[in-house]
Amino acid sequence: MDLKTIPFDNIEKVILMKYETLLFNREGGAAVITLNRPERRNAISNQMRYELCEAIDAANHDENIGAIVLTGAGKSFCVGADISRFEKRDTPQPEIPNPRFEWVEQVYASKPIVCAINGYAIGAGLTRTLVCDVRIASTAASFSMRFVKVGLVPELGSTFFLPQIVGMQSALDLSLSGRTIDAQEALRIGLVLKVVEPEKLMPEALRLAESYAENPPGAVMAAKTEIRQVIKSENESLLSRVGLAENQEAIAAFREKRKPDFKAFRKKPA
Repeated sequence: MDLKTIPFDNIEKVILMKYETLLFNREGGAAVITLNRPERRNAISNQMRYELCEAIDAANHDENIGAIVLTGAGKSFCVGADISRFEKRDTPQPEIPNPRFEWVEQVYASKPIVCAINGYAIGAGLTRTLVCDVRIASTAASFSMRFVKVGLVPELGSTFFLPQIVGMQSALDLSLSGRTIDAQEALRIGLVLKVVEPEKLMPEALRLAESYAENPPGAVMAAKTEIRQVIKSENESLLSRVGLAENQEAIAAFREKRKPDFKAFRKKPA
């Protein structure tokens, strides 16, 4: 099925009963979604993008599923976008403008997602993991924000999520260098929660997913929403304060090597 040929008005009616680029199965209370283009090292095609969203949607609407494990078939998690889809085009073709296929918004509101990273997580393959809740890696995994190497900038909100996960300095280092790091460095900087031997990756991912799935679903989603909302609220609050009079006074005092005077900003009791 080629979703690019389906009129926009009919997109909501499409139900992918059989995936061409994914495997979808259930293990206990967890859905396991496997990127399944091993011959392309699970590079992301348009078809995979649409099917991923459809699979996440299906898992979120299944009452028997409490959490999701996302992994890759073969020796790679995902090496990024499949550039062959660009090479085959004579002229650029617009994507279907449907917000349902917005990965960040969908995963943000999803049941808990554990990424089991078994090999390369490169470029768009890495950014798709950042909005997920937990990442674990095998000792064979490696990671790269290599957008700068091809003259691009990071995508999918990763300029926000990556600093939140690894800190500003590590985020800048990875983004400005485009270098590849191994699983142990990813663990050291907090990019992944833990590193295990390859044969233990899926059992550990499923154990984590089951530990989330066995809890009350309402409480799980509320906790996830609250944690996410704190990040969003904190960022919005910080930005709203930049440049205000109090901020300007604090900066001026620092430059002038004096104690700031905030008395003028105190409100009188009503």
